[in-house]
Amino acid sequence: MKKLGIFIVLAVLASTVFAMSGLDNVLDAVNELCMGLKSMLPVAAMLMIILAGVIYAAGQMMGAETRARANVWATAALTGALIAILIVVIAPSVLSTIYGTEWSTDPGSTTSAFCIPS
Repeated sequence: MKKLGIFIVLAVLASTVFAMSGLDNVLDAVNELCMGLKSMLPVAAMLMIILAGVIYAAGQMMGAETRARANVWATAALTGALIAILIVVIAPSVLSTIYGTEWSTDPGSTTSAFCIPS
């Protein structure tokens, strides 16, 4: 019972803090997340594709069991790269739909609001 009371007090305090911070801080945080996704994930996807090729090629020089394991690892790396690319493509539109704002795909944009302009 005491744990429930502590949880309720913490929930009320957290909701008060979030209410005071306002929607602008949430949009700024979502914008930072979106910018981070669009800058980090394409590089990670490219490295995963290269890594998959290296693993596959190295596995072809090994025995049958290692070759099969290398094929599984290479497939997993390619799947991860595909998921990363899908996240980069889909995340800005999903985030803008959730928060009801427009999003920019201009890579030459110098404003801080790259994904979700304020």
